[in-house]
Amino acid sequence: MKQVAQNYRSGELVVLDVPAPACKPGGVLVRTLYSLISTGTELMKVTEARLSLLGKARARPDQVRKALDSMAQQGPVATYKKAINTLDSYTPLGYSLCGVVVEVGPGAEEFAIGDLVAAAGNEFALHAELNWVPTNLCVPVPEGVAPEHAAFATVGAIAMQGVRRGEAELGELACVIGLGLIGQLVVRLLVASGVRVVGVDTVAERCRLAEQAGAIACVGPDAEGAAYLEEVIGAATGGLGADQIYLAAGGDSNGPVELAARLARDRARVVDIGKTKLDLPWNAYYEKELDVRFSRSYGPGRYDDRYELEGIDYPAGYVRWTERRNLQCFVDLLATGSVEVASLVSGIRPVAEATAVYGALGDGSLRGVGFLFSYPQPKAHSNGSSVSSPPYARTLHAGPSTTARAAATPTVRLGFIGAGSYASSMLLPHLAKNPAATLATVATTRSLSAVNAVRKFGFQTATTDSATVLADPQIDAVFVVTRHHSHAEFVCRALEQGKAVFVEKPLALTREDVDRVLEVVDRTGNDRLMVGFNRRFAPLVHRPAPTVRNARGAGECPLPRQRRAPRLDQLVPQRGAGGIAFPRRGWPLHRHPQRVDRAPAGRGRGPPDGERARPARHPAVRRRLPGDHHLCHRRRQPVPEGDARRVRGWPQRPARQLHPRDRVEPSRQGHQALVCRAGQGPARRACRVPRGRAARRPDADRPRLDRRDDPGDDRDR
Repeated sequence: MKQVAQNYRSGELVVLDVPAPACKPGGVLVRTLYSLISTGTELMKVTEARLSLLGKARARPDQVRKALDSMAQQGPVATYKKAINTLDSYTPLGYSLCGVVVEVGPGAEEFAIGDLVAAAGNEFALHAELNWVPTNLCVPVPEGVAPEHAAFATVGAIAMQGVRRGEAELGELACVIGLGLIGQLVVRLLVASGVRVVGVDTVAERCRLAEQAGAIACVGPDAEGAAYLEEVIGAATGGLGADQIYLAAGGDSNGPVELAARLARDRARVVDIGKTKLDLPWNAYYEKELDVRFSRSYGPGRYDDRYELEGIDYPAGYVRWTERRNLQCFVDLLATGSVEVASLVSGIRPVAEATAVYGALGDGSLRGVGFLFSYPQPKAHSNGSSVSSPPYARTLHAGPSTTARAAATPTVRLGFIGAGSYASSMLLPHLAKNPAATLATVATTRSLSAVNAVRKFGFQTATTDSATVLADPQIDAVFVVTRHHSHAEFVCRALEQGKAVFVEKPLALTREDVDRVLEVVDRTGNDRLMVGFNRRFAPLVHRPAPTVRNARGAGECPLPRQRRAPRLDQLVPQRGAGGIAFPRRGWPLHRHPQRVDRAPAGRGRGPPDGERARPARHPAVRRRLPGDHHLCHRRRQPVPEGDARRVRGWPQRPARQLHPRDRVEPSRQGHQALVCRAGQGPARRACRVPRGRAARRPDADRPRLDRRDDPGDDRDR
């Protein structure tokens, strides 16, 4: 199928052949009839993509901050590679369309095949022949509404949410600054609500278009126009001023914000709908006590994955107008004739001409407000009935990019399920350079992700169907690099097909999934499974190993622990993410533990095997070492063969040093330690061990005696 995409690094805009998406649960597969070009948002993105790296940084300071945060964690080299990998990828365009349902996924039975729907979402309602759309971003189109008009539904919902944020009331006067696509729809919605409207825009044709829709006056933003608009507003409101100001303009000018303060009445509402520069003049806004508000996209539910992806709706009694209800309301207004968008359609072009259309819009040779892409329609029978939608291929063969290498030398043929940011930056660059590996097939949920993997790393086949990878007898090993909650499912399916499997951590999120993986291994006899715990192969671990093994007294390399670790029965895995990380401990590198148990720490030491432990604030680690030393509170003490001790949390402040003749023994009381003088019988006093880093002994055999730690000091008692 065809899809419009752009490379954000080079600015190249193309129409690609991509595999068709799969119909996932909770949504429908929509064959696009018309998709709307957002002349504001999309052109801004297209323009930014053609800037230099410095220009992109200036245009998107939010992304620069993310890069700086990543640099602090991963270093400049890894951050640079990650950023270039993200930029040098095809990204989709579009977010508003109308089409026909061709397949219904589980959980979306409210729709039926053949329904005409309007869809939204910059990840779902794309400029593509086929799109998968979640149920909460898709609404049925009433009878009598033309498909090319229903394609305006998403932009209409944006304008409607802005009007709702302005709390427009009957008889008020509103001023719309910026009469582009969003501004024109705001004017129409306000007029339908009984609000008097004036407008401001730099393009005279847009002003005339708004006046035709019912605005009483529209002018340019120059001094003469602003003075005239002040007179009109004063005459209409008795000298009060505009009740609401809607900022639907873009650009780097602060003029819209300053003009809003000039035209607004005392305590008026200023609503920002577009991406407007908001350098508020403090005196003007303070003197009138203006109420500045923001309108977030289509409405409540936007950017909430539980709402958009999982289909969990907000109760109407608490949230009356969600983004889906705004979509439905707009198409209902189109059906009743309360809102008219036919005058906004400036042109309809085939999607194959997308590159030329964006170029003409960018250089100004194509002027207008609303432009639509049309898509190939199924042919009709002689009796007038339409045939079913043409079959769309979910697998594309990119060509024998690595066939020659595979034929020359025997290699391992690899299949990838998932090709996201981690796989593209950490795994695939190394495998693509390895002569012993052949990248055969990549399967992704999104069509462009598979195409990007083929272009960058030379896969022979791209698909959106994971079964293509698993059922291919020529694939030797499968890499599972998907969202965490799907790891166990793909691992089991791959093992059942007899594949060797590499899965990124975690293997599973629940005990049931782990048991299922073990059951598949036992049933099939295929145990060629590896989890991507990569620290064991790190050079930093391997290099000191010989030195540590030869050392007489091996030390410990502890890692910082978390505070307030949760109880084991309180760990709840989240969709698409890993579980909660347990606090980590270290042990001597020269001697591996026979058993490591993690459980909540209790006040008592509990049974030796740790089957039961009382919940407490801090975690504890029970370790059994086969030999000579055991570290307790960062103090080395001999432990008999097979003995087990409970180790409390690591300190955070320097621990007080003890008298040379004192010895420290674990206590049953939390973080306390029993201190007794050698040769004087049982412990005679207890002290709390601070949770800080223990001070190093200058001499391993005889620690220094600090005056504060003198046994006679009352402050230690």
